[in-house]
Amino acid sequence: MTAQAICPDRLPRCTLPSVSLQNAAIPPNTSHNISANQIRQDANARRAAALAAQQAVDATNDATAPGTEPDDCPAPAPARARRSEGKAQSASKRKRDEERKKDEEKAIAKIKASKTFQRRRQQYDSDDEMSDEDEAARAIFEERMAPLPDQMENCEDCGNRFRVTPYSRRGDDGGLLCPKCSKELDKEEAKATKRRKTNAGRQRRQIQSNLLDGIYPGAKDLMTLCIETLAKNVDMAEDFGDLPPAMVERLSGILCKKREMRSDPLNLFLRPGTDTVTVYDGARLSSDDYIRIFQYCPTVKDLRLRDAVQFKNTVMDHLLSTKITLEKLNLHGANLIDDERWNRFFKEKGENLKTFKLHYTDGHFGDEQLALLPKTCPNLTRLKIVHNQKVTDEGLEHIAKISSLVHLTINIYGKTSSPPYVEIINGVGPPLRTLCIDKANIDDSVLEAIHENCQNIQKLRLTDNEFMTDRGFANLFTNWYNPPLTYIDFHKCRHIDSNDPRDNLDGIGFSSLGFEALMAHSGKTLKHVDINSCRHISLQTFERVFAVDKKYLDLTFMNISFCQAVNDFVVGCIFRSCPNIKQLVVFGNFGVRSVKIPKGKILTGIPTAMGMQTEGTEDGEGRIAG
Repeated sequence: MTAQAICPDRLPRCTLPSVSLQNAAIPPNTSHNISANQIRQDANARRAAALAAQQAVDATNDATAPGTEPDDCPAPAPARARRSEGKAQSASKRKRDEERKKDEEKAIAKIKASKTFQRRRQQYDSDDEMSDEDEAARAIFEERMAPLPDQMENCEDCGNRFRVTPYSRRGDDGGLLCPKCSKELDKEEAKATKRRKTNAGRQRRQIQSNLLDGIYPGAKDLMTLCIETLAKNVDMAEDFGDLPPAMVERLSGILCKKREMRSDPLNLFLRPGTDTVTVYDGARLSSDDYIRIFQYCPTVKDLRLRDAVQFKNTVMDHLLSTKITLEKLNLHGANLIDDERWNRFFKEKGENLKTFKLHYTDGHFGDEQLALLPKTCPNLTRLKIVHNQKVTDEGLEHIAKISSLVHLTINIYGKTSSPPYVEIINGVGPPLRTLCIDKANIDDSVLEAIHENCQNIQKLRLTDNEFMTDRGFANLFTNWYNPPLTYIDFHKCRHIDSNDPRDNLDGIGFSSLGFEALMAHSGKTLKHVDINSCRHISLQTFERVFAVDKKYLDLTFMNISFCQAVNDFVVGCIFRSCPNIKQLVVFGNFGVRSVKIPKGKILTGIPTAMGMQTEGTEDGEGRIAG
């Protein structure tokens, strides 16, 4: 290709010899480093200057006096001269552009007719990938016209002149970038890539966290989208209007999960006339905020506060000074209320109290307060004392005198023995529907008391125990006059011995006999079963309980984590015998590797590439986890 072909602008007073630039290399130290690319750029600069001059002339011609026609206002002689010169330059520019286009078309036609271009076409299986020959040929033409290494070029971004290298980067408009601008572009791209990776990883972890919490991906209903949008813009809201209480409670849950329940958003939930106030996370609320609850909602009957650290003596004093009569009180983390205030509360407000739940009170609320409950709370039907450090066996004995109890939950950190629990069950056992005893050093005598006195239990939870035996559990469910249960939780009732962890010669914990007796008694109505860490249930027991002829139609959730005998066959039997089960948890069961999950079932606990939770998607075979 000659110099005239490379530079289509034929400059006056300059004639270049017809020398092939491909065969004659220009030394790098040649004066001014003249190249064909520089000549082309100078020509483009002259064309741009001529175009700017023409635009200035046109703007001058258009600026005529108002109310006069252009023909009535003849331009002065210098203007007419400039206009004539501009027209001549425009004609010259159009002629040069036409010649340049013709030269480009000739060069592109030559490229399309070359053998190299034809060979490149033959490398593709079809003509679809190179359907536009003009674009492919023009790309080759522009590639050849690009500045070669060791030539000088102006940076597209900053305009500085630099030496072109094989590693010079192109800008957005196709020009080259200097080394400084290239480094800045590399940094921006690296930040964008890191941001994309970070966001993708955070989103993946959030999806897996939601799955373990029971929140599944997919399209959300309109009500959920509206609630989430309102939660994001709660600072702009002035009033919730006529939102139903269920929606207000969902809003409170979303804000508390994000730790955004502060003084200002709290005012939106304090609606006059409401009888229920729920705050799932009050860690950022002050004592004045809790006092404001009683001032704005004097008709409140049901008060549920979690992480209520600032619910202190001053708040209790204000409550005692009002005429508010609470029927349900659920306090979590209110460990700064002393025993004197609790005594006053039960004496002054206990008559109407029906539900009392207390969590994490540390060194307050002990035996003295439990002794007041039978005397001051005649209508109490639900009692829950958990994570308590002060209650002892003497205090537990007073619970046996609360004859109105229907639901009872006890979780005491201190050491307790079986006799107080036996006395409680003997005293209030017949009407009980819910009985939960967690982390207590109780033995089979408590199971015998439950068997003899409880005939209305629907929910039974006995956890974290290493004294009750498998034979005691079997006797509990054998010939028991209680109706079939719907909720069972016996997790961590197992034998613990670091010297001999596998052998269980004494039959400690919930094992094979107890599991078979449980399913025989309540298998038809059970909805929730948690036998996590009951590792002494044998494989043969699982096979008999979930045999081909056994069906448990009501079972929807089951946790068999850390049961050593569970394998792929057991999980398959559970899916077959429990057609309506929604979630099966199998953490720590290394025998579960490649089980087939039916459609609509969720298996949690197998570490796979998709996460810790796998959902069946296909009918028949289903998805294989592993």
